[in-house]
Amino acid sequence: MSNHPDIDILYIDNHLIAVCKPAGMLTQPDDSGDISLMEKVKKWIKAEYKKPGNVFLGLVHRLDRPVSGVVVFGLTSKGASRLSEQFRQKTTKKFYRTLVEETPKPLQGSLRHYLRKEKSLKVTVFPRPSPDAKEALLDYKVIENFKNTSLLNIRLHTGRFHQIRAQLSFIGYPIVGDKKYGASSVLPEGRIALHAQSIVFNHPTSKKEIIINCPLPGDWPSI
Repeated sequence: MSNHPDIDILYIDNHLIAVCKPAGMLTQPDDSGDISLMEKVKKWIKAEYKKPGNVFLGLVHRLDRPVSGVVVFGLTSKGASRLSEQFRQKTTKKFYRTLVEETPKPLQGSLRHYLRKEKSLKVTVFPRPSPDAKEALLDYKVIENFKNTSLLNIRLHTGRFHQIRAQLSFIGYPIVGDKKYGASSVLPEGRIALHAQSIVFNHPTSKKEIIINCPLPGDWPSI
């Protein structure tokens, strides 16, 4: 299989493809007209398999533009719908790495908040149930401390809009580079130090457990 220089393919079979999204790239097209990961993957499939006409590629989940990491697409409608259902039912397991400002106390814990997405495309966090706010759950663990930052492992239980960014900021430890949620640090091209490192799900047809890992990018912020 000839790899596309712009696409880091982590896994592919007849029903799905998993790729590593670079920070700063859209997952799917928007009004900006900027090239998206979805368009790049479609272009690669068309060229690799010499497909005439439109290429089917099913979007089953997304990553925010400034975030890097693993993204899974369906290559068939059956694959896409069954994968989408797993994301809806929250049976997938999603793990992230992030670099935050300062050191969270305690060093390990679970966060439960209620998030409301605003028209400004930012999230308001509530400590208790609130109208129009959705429950958000994650577990975090500090795996390394540095002078002014800490490296965390995150297990995401609910996939809310800007969830990890908003929850960590709310408890006082914004993600490095995330000015939108109060970080004092800046990274190039508006990136933030959040990476979707691995995802676990059941294959849409064989039902076997699939584990896909995406290493930290080479341009991950220097500690």
